[in-house]
Amino acid sequence: MTNEKFKITTALKAIVILFAVLISSCTPGRSPIDLGSMITPLAPTPIPAPTSGRPEYLPGELVDYTAQSGDTLFALAARFNTTVDEILQANSFIPREATTMPPGMPMQIPIYYLPLWGTAFQSIPDSAFVNGPTQIGFNTSAFVSPTDGWLKTYRAYAGGKMRSGAEIVDYVATNYSLSPRLLLALLEYQAGALTQPVRPDAKYLLGFRRVYYDNPYLQLIIAANTLNNAYYEWRAGSLTEFELPDGSLVRPDPWQNAGSVALQYYFSRLYSGSDYYASIGPEGLARVYQDLFGDPWLDPDHSIPGSLQQPDLRFPFVAGQVWSYTGGPHTGWGTGEPLAAVDFAPASNNSGCWTVPKDLYATAMADGLIVRSDIDGLVIDLDKDGDERTGWVLYYLHLALSGRVPIGQEVTAGQPIGYPSCEGGSSTGTHVHVARKYNGEWILADGPLAFKFEDWVVHNGRKAYEGTLTRGPLTITACSCGDAGSQVVADLP
Repeated sequence: MTNEKFKITTALKAIVILFAVLISSCTPGRSPIDLGSMITPLAPTPIPAPTSGRPEYLPGELVDYTAQSGDTLFALAARFNTTVDEILQANSFIPREATTMPPGMPMQIPIYYLPLWGTAFQSIPDSAFVNGPTQIGFNTSAFVSPTDGWLKTYRAYAGGKMRSGAEIVDYVATNYSLSPRLLLALLEYQAGALTQPVRPDAKYLLGFRRVYYDNPYLQLIIAANTLNNAYYEWRAGSLTEFELPDGSLVRPDPWQNAGSVALQYYFSRLYSGSDYYASIGPEGLARVYQDLFGDPWLDPDHSIPGSLQQPDLRFPFVAGQVWSYTGGPHTGWGTGEPLAAVDFAPASNNSGCWTVPKDLYATAMADGLIVRSDIDGLVIDLDKDGDERTGWVLYYLHLALSGRVPIGQEVTAGQPIGYPSCEGGSSTGTHVHVARKYNGEWILADGPLAFKFEDWVVHNGRKAYEGTLTRGPLTITACSCGDAGSQVVADLP
């Protein structure tokens, strides 16, 4: 690690983004902030807008593309402004039912040119973005301890207890499944957290102006949520353009990877003009990360392999019982993306938060090992290696702390693991929230790797929490009301 102070801009513009800890919302706004006292100024050299340098392709012209980790046909079609059918026609070896593309696979994609495609420079690989296999062995506290920055002595109340700065980074990294190295690099780049002994005298340390979110921990929460929103929207093919605070339009280069686009979007919430292009260029956040942790591109980036398949999963409740599908695809953690989770609640005449009878417990959806069990969630590790950053894991939220299975216990599919409740996060009624991750990456509930319970397949609705479950000709519609149209019975084994 180097102790060089990294140069960044003297002024930021921020807009308040959609964010909440869980199942809540807010209204975005925009206002300037001055962080001149916290940073070393950049040399006043204008930086021109970097572009991809792509030519104006003929409509439908075939271009070469090498598949990257997590690519799907639907998302590629959205990025290249084409269709899945046209991609399949140009690549007859790809089956229509393909889920994820094998990283490194050469493809040809019909492209329809759009102006304003941004830089082709890739800031960071996806493996360095998520809290996955590449982060194993990294000790945040040990890394922060010998540094000279203010983060070493920072303390804040988070997740029900006082935590050190390093512990806060790990806490956010775990809940959002983001690389702790990336979070440290952002804190250093924007606030000198590892090299400046005195914390900058700025109310909104990372530039996100939101009432009551005026300490480093809560600023980091907004940063993590912003990063995840962009990363998983790129994964879904729904993020193809965004605006800078000055109104300039940016379209990410279609050849980009999810981690780099997430950083582009993140800094687009804060910077315009030269400041924005500096942050996403080779001497911006990418340089800080490399100086701190080495070149991340030297690590293999196969976090999501080709042809990934979900293991067989049962409903998260007792076979033969009637439960309601109370929440269609919505965020796994935070607000907005990833739309990775769905909700179920026991069928009942009760509403709001209530204590369920002892026979209405939540169950393991598959065999596995309990590797996390606290107010912020319970995690079942299906490969039983003891690390939720590798392989398939199942995430549960809103299980009551009383009566849940402890860490270290092996469970089998259908085994009781705890009771649905309103505990953990924000909840308007007793239920259980379930999601999936693979190698640390949230897996979207709809799409090529749709959530499937006993052959019931999850589909998105028009907005978060809406949606359906389908099995053959049968359709269940999500509703927090718990009416008959939302009820489903778990199959008997």
